[in-house]
Amino acid sequence: MKIVVDDKIPYIREKLSLLADEVRCLPGADITAADVHDADALIVRTRTRCDEQLLAGSRVQFVATATIGFDHIDTAYMLRAGISWTNCPGCNSGSVAQYVEGVLLLLQQCKGVSLRDTTIGIVGCGHVGSKVRNVALRLGMRVLVCDPPLGHADMVALDVIEREADVVTFHVPLTDDGLYATRHLADEDFFHRLSRVPYIINTSRGEVVDNTSLLAALQNGKVRDAVLDVWENEPHILLPLLERTWIATPHIAGYSADGKVNADNMVVDALCHHFHLPHPGRIVAPPLPSGFVYTGNPLELYNPMTDSERLKADPSGFERQRNHYPLRREQVDEKV
Repeated sequence: MKIVVDDKIPYIREKLSLLADEVRCLPGADITAADVHDADALIVRTRTRCDEQLLAGSRVQFVATATIGFDHIDTAYMLRAGISWTNCPGCNSGSVAQYVEGVLLLLQQCKGVSLRDTTIGIVGCGHVGSKVRNVALRLGMRVLVCDPPLGHADMVALDVIEREADVVTFHVPLTDDGLYATRHLADEDFFHRLSRVPYIINTSRGEVVDNTSLLAALQNGKVRDAVLDVWENEPHILLPLLERTWIATPHIAGYSADGKVNADNMVVDALCHHFHLPHPGRIVAPPLPSGFVYTGNPLELYNPMTDSERLKADPSGFERQRNHYPLRREQVDEKV
């Protein structure tokens, strides 16, 4: 068996080598039809578009993306071609929640925001949004949750968040069709309807927020400040928006070692199930650096401002910073 895998997926190669005769690691954005022609399985991230152009005529019968999102996979083609595919729902939800918690603590520390007197509007309450809700409640914030597809009784309509939220954070998948389309969910009209001049946080998909309209809202005072980890047209992001954004990071909110290990294990599980292979064992996250001392401040484990300073100093390095990101840990090892 031959497996082609994105070379930026960490920790997984050793286990794959126990399952396949050949494991070929390639940059995700550069994987071509010729590379996968004689492969049985393909393991990717969001930078590889998995569609007919890539897979037609190949031997591939299984595709896994080591990510929550799967908008880079042409699922209709997969069905027609009889190719099984899987994603990793919830794999990095803890990492994104850690990122948002860091942002909220920085709002308190750097902007003087009293979190206990602040209302947060969470748009999307799936794997990530539900964990962000728990973080916000733990910090003493008033929490409003909007997720129309779920429709729980304790959730509110988006217009309530537009009126009452001091912080609005997006955690929805990117969809284009139907009643719950999310592309440009935050558009010019959304920003015009805002009542409280909130902080905007987006860690979902760049296209959920109309970047041009957000820039205009920042410039005309409808939005107080913005925190963006995802952008339209990555890695060719809107530089005036980058300059105006308070915290700007290169699509790494979900890039903890813990989240990556979760995704690796989900991919290996699905691969073994599909090909009826013996399981090679679980992958575990690397330990924290020797001598690390944790005093209880979550910003000691991860501070988003560090990544923001790096991106603002070198915007052209967006993809390089993302591909060579020094993975963080979400929790302290018991022995530390």
